[in-house]
Amino acid sequence: MPHHMPLISTIVVGLVLAFVLGAMAQRIRISPLVGYLLAGVLVGPFTPGYVADQTLANQLAEIGVILLMFGVGLHFSLKDLLSVKAIAVPGAVVQIASATLLGMGLAWAMGWSIGGGLVFGLALSVASTVVLLRALQERRLVETERGHIAVGWLIVEDLAMVLTLVLLPAFANATSSASADFEGIVISLGLTLGKVIAFVAIMLIVGRRVIPWILHYVAHTGSRELFRLSVLAIALGTAFGAAELFGVSFALGAFFAGMVLSESELSHQAASETLPLRDAFAVLFFVSVGMLFDPMILINEFGPVLATFLIIVIGKSLAAYAIVRLFRHPDATAFTIAASLAQIGEFSFILAGLGVELQLLPDQGRDLILAGAILSILMNPFLFALLDRWFAKREPAKAEKAAAAEATEAHPEQPSIVREPLPVTALTDHVVLVGHGRVGKFISRKLTASGTPFLVIEANKSQLADLERDGNETLVGNAADPEIAAAANLKEARCLLVAIPDAFESGQIVEQARRLNPNLPIIARVHSAAQEEHVTKYGATKAVMAEQEIARAMVSAVPDAPRQPVLSSVEEADEIMAGLADEAAPDRNGDEADPHVIRPEANADEASGNSPEQRSAGQQP
Repeated sequence: MPHHMPLISTIVVGLVLAFVLGAMAQRIRISPLVGYLLAGVLVGPFTPGYVADQTLANQLAEIGVILLMFGVGLHFSLKDLLSVKAIAVPGAVVQIASATLLGMGLAWAMGWSIGGGLVFGLALSVASTVVLLRALQERRLVETERGHIAVGWLIVEDLAMVLTLVLLPAFANATSSASADFEGIVISLGLTLGKVIAFVAIMLIVGRRVIPWILHYVAHTGSRELFRLSVLAIALGTAFGAAELFGVSFALGAFFAGMVLSESELSHQAASETLPLRDAFAVLFFVSVGMLFDPMILINEFGPVLATFLIIVIGKSLAAYAIVRLFRHPDATAFTIAASLAQIGEFSFILAGLGVELQLLPDQGRDLILAGAILSILMNPFLFALLDRWFAKREPAKAEKAAAAEATEAHPEQPSIVREPLPVTALTDHVVLVGHGRVGKFISRKLTASGTPFLVIEANKSQLADLERDGNETLVGNAADPEIAAAANLKEARCLLVAIPDAFESGQIVEQARRLNPNLPIIARVHSAAQEEHVTKYGATKAVMAEQEIARAMVSAVPDAPRQPVLSSVEEADEIMAGLADEAAPDRNGDEADPHVIRPEANADEASGNSPEQRSAGQQP
């Protein structure tokens, strides 16, 4: 076996170090993204020890960029943007312009070119999607007005960066020649925009029909692995075709592939099926970015690093705060938006890499952007903590006065706290249902038909639309969260039904519920005897094994005949059911069906918020 395997060693060492440092970052309550970047620093050429292959790392990073942009497009929501367009569009544009001008001013002071300053400023203007969403989720702000504004603002920033990635190569080509004039720049940009328009037109006219048709066809073949492959082929193939045929970036091609795919009813399933690979290559992307960072810049260029950090944390925040207040939104909204945007991330790295590749941005600029990203992401949780304390220490009289004043404004919102409180439901003697996937939907229909009062806890809000429209009470989050469990009023509940397929998470939920109500009947869904033992150990009253119930129903449907009964006793039936359950044991992802069988509605449990990514979001304190 050959010992020189740069591809394998780069992937293995990068992922292992990223896991270790990411877990440590998560432990101290900062974004794992910082750990991934530091892992890249450790395997980069500027630190002692093992040095990963930079060329291979960059190619892996390109795949990471494609899958990251595919994910951005897949979750792009025009509806969310339109709901807050009045403030998100002008706010994001003004904030981007402010941060870009500040960045260009710093670049001018360091003697860079106008192109380098432009790239540098734009890189400092866009916030990290990962960091922003996590901060909002931790404070249960995603579904509030503040959350909608922040997400809409972020969408505008992302669209602006996509446009920048498209136009930047044309700008670089037009300005690279010594004889370049304004007319040449305009012609070059016009040709690029023409290619982009042609690509977009083909995607909107042809892609919107062909891509969903391909997915539906593959879904009905019954092969899960073929479905996963089709999604990856669409993402990577569209990105590569966009670059080869139209001369646009991989990023734009992947973004439009995701955006077109998001219109399909299979988009949730496509997202969950490709999530592991997207996460893995996204981690490798951050590792490759970290490899480019020279830690000595923190010492040798302390002044520029500090100025970059202040532009990100102070300059952007002040601009965002002023804009939100100008639109007559309360302090709580303005401070939340300002704190959310006081960091940079994925798009900044992509833009910096492209700027260096096009010889617009000097290597020093990339190092400053990386230093600013690491420091601002580290600072972001502390900004929110300071904000929490500031609101908590406000005098009650001032808080009441502010609330009364802001109640008369066009956008009333309680400003006294940053973290949204969860009101306890008024329901009593009710059923609490955890999970609204395939099983959960069936249960909720039966409860509705019987007139039984119930409340549903689900991590994915999109799965609750029908319930909320019909006036049923819901909670968005993880039922293992003590605040979520308390808000469901488990102390006064009739029983708890845990309908999610993940036995590990079910055990946490059962344990939390048992603490709140020692006498509460708890029925949990399981797939094996080991899972039954697990949830029972934590306090479940009864565990229902899906495979047993299916087999029991099939046996009961056998037509009566004068011959000997199909089963001579309940014990014999249970024995056969246990054997069937062992044969139908779920795969590692916890799916209850044959891993090679897929339906259009398959994987609905994962799409309903039970995927690893959504579970971790729901478990944030």
